[in-house]
Amino acid sequence: MRKQKHSPIIIAMTGASGAPYALRLIARLAKQEIVLHLLISDAARVVLDKESNFKLTANLDDMAQEIADFVGVDAKYLTCWGNKDWMSPVASGSADMQDMVVVPCSMGSLARIATGASSNLIERATDVMLKERKNLVLVPRETPLSEIHLGHMYNLSKMGVRIIPAMPGFYHEPKTIDDLVDFMVDRIMDHLNVDDGTNIRWGSKE
Repeated sequence: MRKQKHSPIIIAMTGASGAPYALRLIARLAKQEIVLHLLISDAARVVLDKESNFKLTANLDDMAQEIADFVGVDAKYLTCWGNKDWMSPVASGSADMQDMVVVPCSMGSLARIATGASSNLIERATDVMLKERKNLVLVPRETPLSEIHLGHMYNLSKMGVRIIPAMPGFYHEPKTIDDLVDFMVDRIMDHLNVDDGTNIRWGSKE
């Protein structure tokens, strides 16, 4: 029986720590032949270079291939958009976009998403997901959390947003940093309804 094709997914990266989560998510989804629309903030580029030793070009035409080569997938599944590209399909509710993940999600981005700022394409895309009542997943990374941070998360959660803080567990007895990264990516993929057969779950013998 042929596997049902998953609709395109938007992945946005902002300037919080946690670039490896985004890169691993991109790799695992693209290997499932899912079309990905990538939105990468200027601050996220700095984090990518710092945390993954991955310096992206400023040229959007080359960016998808660079990312594909870095994570080991076919570039045909990746499309990168500029932060002011209002003609992108992710900027409109009429496009066939059912899922979006912001990983990692900075507290600044969280605040602007919660207040509907829409000052760049990442914020506009999240605003579209909210107004269309579609699946929006945020992966915030900050500690400690202030009342402002918690308030924004609470308000977004009431709107149906999935808040998945970057808090890897240890019950699966991780041996490497990659194991910790995959723990979080497993949780994100669960909320995208994507199972690539590698998720290790509670009670699993694997």
